[in-house]
Amino acid sequence: MSEAKADIHLPVRPDWLALHSEPVLEPELAIIDPHHHLWDRPGARYLLPELLEDTSAGHRILATVFIQCQAMYRRTGPEALRPVGETEFINGIAAMAASGTYGPTLACAGIVGHADLRLGDAVEEVLLAHIRAGGDRFRGIRHITAWDADLSLLNPRSVALPRLMEDRAFRAGFARLGRLGLSFDAWILHPQIGELAALADSAPETQVILDHAGGPVGRGAYAGRREAIFPTWAASIRELAKRDNVVVKLGGMTMRVNGFGFEQRPAPPNSEEVAAAWRPYVETCIEAFGADRCMFESNFPVDKGSQSYVVMWNACKRLARGASDDEKAALFRETARRVYRLQLT
Repeated sequence: MSEAKADIHLPVRPDWLALHSEPVLEPELAIIDPHHHLWDRPGARYLLPELLEDTSAGHRILATVFIQCQAMYRRTGPEALRPVGETEFINGIAAMAASGTYGPTLACAGIVGHADLRLGDAVEEVLLAHIRAGGDRFRGIRHITAWDADLSLLNPRSVALPRLMEDRAFRAGFARLGRLGLSFDAWILHPQIGELAALADSAPETQVILDHAGGPVGRGAYAGRREAIFPTWAASIRELAKRDNVVVKLGGMTMRVNGFGFEQRPAPPNSEEVAAAWRPYVETCIEAFGADRCMFESNFPVDKGSQSYVVMWNACKRLARGASDDEKAALFRETARRVYRLQLT
């Protein structure tokens, strides 16, 4: 898709974010941030300097994982191979970070790119090209499958087809991931969790990572129905957790689509407010999956439209206050390290 195409991400407003500050909680707690993006779009640049400005704000960020966002695709060549340009771009950023010149954080230690899984078995050519381009950092694919009849909820950059996860060719491409040792990041909306469970069943050898707690929606056709929707979401999460090949990311829930409306306030939220909003979803996921199949995530710079990096990780630390040391280690780094097979030394 064109880099110029609009999206529905909230704008990052540094002056607004600066209206609230708070001390970093548990600054020595080691963290792997398993979900962020990098891009250079008109009026919205988030590259290595901006990422490191956030990761060096006080939390101890050991490493990060880049997730596809349609950045720096190749301008020419076969259409199917153009997304490999994103992996080439990010591997260069990762090499810069790995030099140590820019500080201790291993930015983009893992890379998740895009391939059109509707290519079926033929997608293997694209996957192998990503593996070559990403060297020892390429870990998996995200082919966005988020869809809803209320099209206002969808990002124009990545509108999926309805029931895409049931498509025979898509499933063939999905199965190829597991055979090559690659994972699948799933960005869906909460009514689609059952479809994802069926997809996970279709190829149990493929590791599935559910992004953003399954995308609980709180606006558009779902506005004002949070309490009514929650039991259905929770039941779907508990059913999905029965699949051993699925893990879940906890975060990414202050986007516009989630409908909490923090971005509409005169000042940004504090970490107690974010933790309170997220708590029912986070606690349900941890109870269903167990800490060793959950990982906190930032989803920056998308969630930066609603909160700062310090506030976001402080909120996660508040949510984990009752956890044991082993559970905290899993939630903040070890699940991400294992699932994305990160080499940090």
